[in-house]
Amino acid sequence: MRTHLFPLLRVAVAWLLLGLASASPAQPLPPPDADDGVSFRVLSFHDVRGNVRASFENSPDETAIDERTLAEVFAWLQHNDYHPVSLQQVIDARAGGKPLPSRPVLLTFDDGYRSAYTKVFPLLQRFKYPALLALVTSWLEVPEGGNVAYGDKPVPRGDFLRWSEAAEMARSGLVELASHSDALHTGVRANPQGNMLPSAATHRYDPALGRYEDDAAYMQRVESDLRRSREIIEARTGAKVRAMVWPYGAYNAASLKAAGRAGLPITFTLDDGPNDPSVPLSRIRRALVAYDNEATEYARLLRSPVGGELRPVNRVMHVDLDYVYDPDPAQQERNLSALIERVAAVRPRSVFLQAYADSDGDGVADALYFPNRQLPMRSDLFGRAAWQLRSRTGVKVYAWMPVMAFRLPASNPLATHTVRTADGGTPADRYHRLSPFDPAVRALVGDIYEDLGRHAFFEGLLFHDDATLADDEDASPLALAAYGRWGLPADVAAIRADPALMARWTGAKTRYLTEFTKELAARTGAWRAGLETARNLYARPVLDPAAEQWFAQSYEASLAAYDYVALMAMPRMEREDDAQAWLARLARRVAGTPRGLDGTVFELQARDWRTGKPVADDELARQWELLHRMGVRHLGYYPDDFLHNQPSLEVVRRAISVRNLLWRALPIPATTPAAAAAPESRSP
Repeated sequence: MRTHLFPLLRVAVAWLLLGLASASPAQPLPPPDADDGVSFRVLSFHDVRGNVRASFENSPDETAIDERTLAEVFAWLQHNDYHPVSLQQVIDARAGGKPLPSRPVLLTFDDGYRSAYTKVFPLLQRFKYPALLALVTSWLEVPEGGNVAYGDKPVPRGDFLRWSEAAEMARSGLVELASHSDALHTGVRANPQGNMLPSAATHRYDPALGRYEDDAAYMQRVESDLRRSREIIEARTGAKVRAMVWPYGAYNAASLKAAGRAGLPITFTLDDGPNDPSVPLSRIRRALVAYDNEATEYARLLRSPVGGELRPVNRVMHVDLDYVYDPDPAQQERNLSALIERVAAVRPRSVFLQAYADSDGDGVADALYFPNRQLPMRSDLFGRAAWQLRSRTGVKVYAWMPVMAFRLPASNPLATHTVRTADGGTPADRYHRLSPFDPAVRALVGDIYEDLGRHAFFEGLLFHDDATLADDEDASPLALAAYGRWGLPADVAAIRADPALMARWTGAKTRYLTEFTKELAARTGAWRAGLETARNLYARPVLDPAAEQWFAQSYEASLAAYDYVALMAMPRMEREDDAQAWLARLARRVAGTPRGLDGTVFELQARDWRTGKPVADDELARQWELLHRMGVRHLGYYPDDFLHNQPSLEVVRRAISVRNLLWRALPIPATTPAAAAAPESRSP
């Protein structure tokens, strides 16, 4: 059903709230972007309805705003010295030409509603504001009197532009026309369960053949559609088209290449934040406007988050997809619904979502939850769950994946290519890990990550805590050969006997593991551009830098390498009797480290793995309250047992909800719709 594609109202409200979260309650909103002459912001509008509220509340486009509000926004921009700019001005400034004016903002209007001509165009002329108008050509090609297949119901063709009107606006010099695709503004079947995901960023699943579209067919489908859209607009209007606006904001690295080949090298996303010089014009960020935004709220949309400022407050639920999986498809769907309802009720910023199967709970991937070339697939579940969470709750989903802890089928010749201790063994109290010093292993794990990016839509990677090497490993033959290339003895015992060699070895292993994770992020990024990264770190190397030799983990190096360090702040796991004192010491260490509070997520322990019982709510509440008082910005916990309400919803929501954080800090109107209560619908 198309109604399951993208419940936009929830996402619009959630993304607005998450953008606001870049400043903590104790801090003012960051200042506007620096006027460097090349950075700019973009606002994404859709339909504009009449000033009678019912006329737009009942619109099929849930982002529709009323005409009066749009006029107020334009006047507000003018009064507050924001300067709407054209795409050509942006291109010229990036090429070293005339700098952009102060506070530049590019206005975009998606989908090609007739209101772009009847309501938006007169306002653009009055204010002399340029804008970009993105058209879905298959909708505009429907004959007069017909119906446009919009979402799950037909919409009269008269609700959309006539080609003559689009041409008139393009000739005015105020409006540039862009493609919003020909027929990609829809979902395609993405898995055996029938989940519909955005067509431009999804390999289509064929249930008759039981297989996915291959890369070549996928890229050809996208490129052909975009080329057709561009050619139709140019033929119908005489306007030159060079920009693509991704439906639903969904794209990947392959679709960006397809757009370039189709003659659309500039594309617009719904990624959040400013367009500073580090953001290429091939994926321009935009802030999505919702119908309930008041004019004054645009200040926040245009200012947060700002590059170089503090990262958005990251509140995290860390979830085992093993809790969702069930051999009974009906029960699995009920489990997934329970998870979505729980996340919607808590309202974190992010969900760290397990993408691998660990049925025996030993932390090693026995199978995966996505199609791949190397391991069994327990269920094609991760892509479905990730999209449902993103689209129905507005969270950012990180794929939680091992780095080395994969248990390959016995038939795979690399199954025995594992991390070894000096005596050739693999201690039972350590993860079963494939050796990262084996080039074939690195290629195999890279294939897994690439397949993850190919078959799922997500916004971050969390590297598992298995990325460790102790002070007696790896002693496999290929590891010893690597040490020789590093100028060290190819003998672990000899290295350990010399403190200077030991220090060099420890640092080199730490860097090697970090480089491996970056390599894996790059393989995933071949499909999912712009991923955030996080890495699980043990507490001991944070509290005692000398402990790096036992883990090959460095806190400072990890802060520099990843967007977030996911610190396992778990006193029970560390067998600490005085949990509060231990957490306070950990928080002080983080606060005393440059960028520590900005780059560290404190993950608390919600289950005692020695007893198998959940940690009591009051214990967790005390720990969260302590960390709040000590200025910790990024908080999470693991695991979330959504099937048994553990930890309790009340305690979790009070501790980590981004919504609670914002409503304590900002004057959110009481009439703001509850994001979790809105009906499902379609996307921009």
